[in-house]
Amino acid sequence: MARIIQERPQELTRAELEIMQIIWKKGHALVHDILNGLPEPKPAYNTVSTIVRILENKGFVSHKAYGRTYEYYPVIVKEEYTRNYMNTVLNNFFDGSVSSLVNFFSSNRSITVEEADEILRILNSGR
Repeated sequence: MARIIQERPQELTRAELEIMQIIWKKGHALVHDILNGLPEPKPAYNTVSTIVRILENKGFVSHKAYGRTYEYYPVIVKEEYTRNYMNTVLNNFFDGSVSSLVNFFSSNRSITVEEADEILRILNSGR
């Protein structure tokens, strides 16, 4: 029997996430500011503008209007999106088991002693 993937909040596409990273970092931005923050080759201004409007329709950003100029700001905090996204991954791929998640990463990616110590420090601090 196929396992049903749990309902999840809307996810960002790669392009949307790239733009959200800039908006989260800046706190608020015009399309021109977002475009300047993107790596080369830069997409067209209209492409960025369209993606920002999609983000607004999805409820990730909102805007303040200054005449015909819009300044966009995040509605969803980066940590909140990250938490929801990672909980979805944890539940859908690792049956909610953090130890299975850590085991997956330790067997698929070499974890340094420093990273292992940091993981233990975090676990021991109760976060």
